[in-house]
This record gives sequence, C-alpha cells and structure tokens, in this order.
Amino acid sequence: MSDTTPAPIRRGIELTPEHPVSRLAELGKTAEEAGFDAAFVSSHYNNRDPFQALTAIAERTDTIRLGPGVANPHESHPVALASRMATLDEQSGGRGAFGIGPGDPSTLRNLGVDGDDRGLRSVLEAFKIAERLWNGERVDHDGTFVADDAGLNYEPPGELPVYVGGEGPHMCRMAAKHADGLLFNGSHPRDLAWAADRVDEGLEERPDRRGAFDFLAYASVSVASEREAAREAARPPVAFIAAGAPEPVLARHEIDADRAAAVGEKISEGDFAGAFERVSPAMIDAFAAAGTVDEVADRLAGVLEHADGVVCGSPLGPDLDAAVELASDALVKAERSG
Repeated sequence: MSDTTPAPIRRGIELTPEHPVSRLAELGKTAEEAGFDAAFVSSHYNNRDPFQALTAIAERTDTIRLGPGVANPHESHPVALASRMATLDEQSGGRGAFGIGPGDPSTLRNLGVDGDDRGLRSVLEAFKIAERLWNGERVDHDGTFVADDAGLNYEPPGELPVYVGGEGPHMCRMAAKHADGLLFNGSHPRDLAWAADRVDEGLEERPDRRGAFDFLAYASVSVASEREAAREAARPPVAFIAAGAPEPVLARHEIDADRAAAVGEKISEGDFAGAFERVSPAMIDAFAAAGTVDEVADRLAGVLEHADGVVCGSPLGPDLDAAVELASDALVKAERSG
C-alpha cells in the first residue's frame, strides 16, 4: 500500500484483453514510456482475464496506475472482486485504481443479466463493501448480493481510489457523491458538458471527507496518419457503445435508435462482423475521437473543456503500437491548446 495519497489521473489509456497477456504487458510498458499515468484493462467475460493482464503489466512497469476499466458486480461476487483488486494493488506496489461499473448490457445478456439487474444500487453496494474490506473489516451484507462475516485473510491495502464507470445521470451523480472519480463513457464535448452538470449536482452532496474528485472522459480514440483508416478501426468499440447507449444519448446525436438496437442484437448473437457493419458514420462521429493526430487533438481539447482528464480508450488505431504514441501526442496537443 502506498504511504501517500496518489496523484489524480489525467492521462489514462485503455488496453483490451482481446490480445494475449504478454502483448498487453508490452503495450503497458509502451504507454508508461509515452507518458500515460494510468492503464485500465477492459473487463468482459468473453475476453481474457483483466486482472491477469494487469498483474503482467505491473511486472513490466514502475509508476503507471493500474485497474480494471471497468469491472462489474455481476460476473464475480463483489467480495471476491474486492480481494482481486487488493491483490493487484499489493503486487503493483500500491498502484491500484478500482474501476467499477454496471457492465456492458450486450455481453451480460449472455450471462442471464438483464437491464433491471444492472442498476446503480449494485455498483454502489459493491464498492462500499470493498472499501470496508480494504480497511480490514469483516462484513455482513444482504442486498443485491449477500456476504456473511466475509473478510480478507491477509494484510488489507487500506484506502484504494474508486472510479465509477458509466454514463447515465444517476450513475454520474452517485459517483460524484460517493466515489473518487467518474470514468464517463463519452468522446464528444456535447456529452461531456451534459455529464459535467450531473457531476456538479452530485458534488453538492459530497461529504468533505471524500476529498477531491476526478471527472475523466473515458473516450474511444482511434488515431492514425490516414483519417479513413482511423475511422474504420473505430467501428468495433463504437458498436458496443452505440448498442448500450440510452435513447436520450442517441437522440442528442440524432442517431437512429432502431439501428443502434440492431447493432446490439448482433453483438448478443456473437456476430461481431455484422454488428460492426451496421455502425454508421454518425455513430463514429458521436462515440469516438477518430482521425489524424490533429483531428483527435481538436476533439479531445473540446472534451477537456469539461473533464479533468482523458482515458484514451480502444481501439486507439489501426496500428496499435504506433497508436499508443500517437494518442499520447494528440492528448498533449489537446492539453496545450486549452
């Protein structure tokens, strides 16, 4: 456990375990060398285990913060999830940052989790219990999950920062009131401006003891020297985002809700190629910062008018090794322009 309060995250990156763990460890090292201060590994049952990937990254890096981006309380029991996070923090020398959210609806549907189960309450209960476990308490709980005299049988890490992942109004407000940060799933200034208002509402009820709050844009970024190559590479993550976007968000960007629903149906069926084909140019414009370094920098500069920092999410670009560096360049340009 670190003896000091960790610095806020300002320049994060998302790495997806669609690649082997060894490959992610290499990319994590590249990201640290490129100046990113945090690496989140996405968490879906149909990809490789994020905590194994994060542990491998921890062994190849020295300073970059590490966490799932984001875990959910439906695939693993929240007490077990808290222990996995504590283990990662121990293995990384106190660099853990716990990303937790309601989970992706398209993939969780395969596990029998429907929309009614993916609420704010399950996320809040999960990380509140985790905080107690990390502080060495034994816990009883009977809510969206059950725990009976559960505890960690090793030295607990103490306080770990909790970053709630989500985009709904209630999740934004809850994060601002109860967590250490928000990983807002958005890449467009219009969405970030809306989210900033919801965060301000939550901060009005935030206890002083919670300290400072990080409002981060978890933005899908696809950057390359050729604009169209970058936009084409953005199709997979945009498909998942569009499929899970609520109707008010789709309406904000004038996106056809039926087309977004059709994308989600293809994802649930495992027909990812069919889902990606149904992604429209309007979806890419709304749900990704995609293009050349200058184009991505311009978009991220608009995002930073509302957010404290950016996590550059997948796909990053058609050439992943080059994209890590290019994404860092774009983010530096965006910061300087502000």
